[in-house]
Amino acid sequence: MAPSHEAAISHIAATVRAFFVRREPFRVFHGSTNSTRPGHGGRVVDISALNNVLSIDEKSRTAVVEPNVPMDKLVQATLACGLVPPVVMEFPGITVGGGFAGTAGESSSFRYGYFDQTVKSIEMVLATGDVVRASESENPDLFQGARGTAGTLGIAIKLELDLIPAKPFVKLEYHSYNSVADTIAAVKRATEDLANDYVDGVLYSKTLGLVMTGRLTDEIPPSTQPQTFSGAWDPWFYLHAEERAKAHQSQQPSHPPPTDYIPLAEYLFRYDRGGFWVGAQAFRYFPFMPFNRLTRWFLNDFMHTRMLYRALQGRNHTSLSTMVMVQDLSLPYASAEAFVDYAASTLAIWPLWLCPLRATAPPTFHPSYCGPRGDGPPQPMLNIGLWGAAPSSSSVEDFVKQNEDLEKHLAELGGRKVLYSHVYYTEEEFWSLYDRAWYERLRERYAAASLPSLYEKVHVDVEKVMGPASGRGIRAWLSRLAGVWPLPGILGIWWAMRSRDYLIHRQPCWTYWKGVERSLKQKDA
Repeated sequence: MAPSHEAAISHIAATVRAFFVRREPFRVFHGSTNSTRPGHGGRVVDISALNNVLSIDEKSRTAVVEPNVPMDKLVQATLACGLVPPVVMEFPGITVGGGFAGTAGESSSFRYGYFDQTVKSIEMVLATGDVVRASESENPDLFQGARGTAGTLGIAIKLELDLIPAKPFVKLEYHSYNSVADTIAAVKRATEDLANDYVDGVLYSKTLGLVMTGRLTDEIPPSTQPQTFSGAWDPWFYLHAEERAKAHQSQQPSHPPPTDYIPLAEYLFRYDRGGFWVGAQAFRYFPFMPFNRLTRWFLNDFMHTRMLYRALQGRNHTSLSTMVMVQDLSLPYASAEAFVDYAASTLAIWPLWLCPLRATAPPTFHPSYCGPRGDGPPQPMLNIGLWGAAPSSSSVEDFVKQNEDLEKHLAELGGRKVLYSHVYYTEEEFWSLYDRAWYERLRERYAAASLPSLYEKVHVDVEKVMGPASGRGIRAWLSRLAGVWPLPGILGIWWAMRSRDYLIHRQPCWTYWKGVERSLKQKDA
């Protein structure tokens, strides 16, 4: 292994060990982040240098990487070898370590499960400073428990990933439906067709649903131009897909569905520009800025997800940052329609993303459903991405209540959250949904009590969110002022521009895709 990696691990382990000896809690600094939660101050362990692809083995189809490798860097390295990760998070800035420690389900997860289920082994620094390896055969309880627990059992420092053969293009078909029920049923059918490599859907309204099925392919028909989404003048994917859905609705049932041939990497990161559709909220926030192709081109540098996340984190300095719903909610197929009806009537947030997920057995913090009594086999689930502004009449108090009601209704329907979402459960409510005894046994066995618990990391501190703006004095006055339009938005833009992520998108990394496609074709030939 490269000396620089070993030296970095030695330093990290020594730093952690020193905190452990002094019985001091600490946080981990990863560098740039796609977290939707406010940052934490205090003592930190800096692992930002662990951002390298260490090796790729074409014969065994595996990659060994450090945790801060972002998805675009990983895909670039693996595609150059004719390989690709089975599950790739749709935002290029999400890291390998973030995908393992969080819950990352994507359009290939109906086949391969969550991103962490494509990880073969990991190395971790425990809270004691000890370095251990974990896999299905070595410390298997730690390997299982570290998945989706947000780094609360230790710090992942190296991961070995499975890879699969890549092909240059994804043939993507767009199938439209006239109701929520038909769309959900079509998603489930599509997952049962093993010829599909990718399946996801979008509900634009109660009467316009879209299911997209993708298949890897080497060739595209003559005279067909590949469809791309990364260029500044390219369409945002969700708007392009909506046009395809409406075109399909207007056709005869026997007519073949609209189809695109998309370069593989363009498909994997198709939702980057605009952050699905959350970026459109910025145009609504500044109503003097029209939302059209020209303004999207002009503001393209600000519309990539790295920049959007930074702007959101900048707005976290104000209580108004909480007025945006950030929820991924997974339900059994049988109750998914009822949940959509509830969300539509109470929040009226559209579109909604639909992502089918492979069944996952407990104990786990990933969404899992084993029947109404919890004693049956694990069942596949449907993830619903609900992201958007709360009703304009909502106060912060109303917004918190809306989230709490949403959580209760989700639980009643057998659903679970993806825990990167904003979490408002009380501690008692949270642990009624998950296996606390299993988790605490792991924390005790691997001496992780000095690390924050999962609940502490994901829970939204409502009192902190309400902040000093509800009190008196100069600090309260300044906090209230910072929440007055348009200051939160301006703060978010300033926060994003001051980060190095702004420089990343001044010189986009997307230009290598065409060269990689050519190399793949030459390799196959």
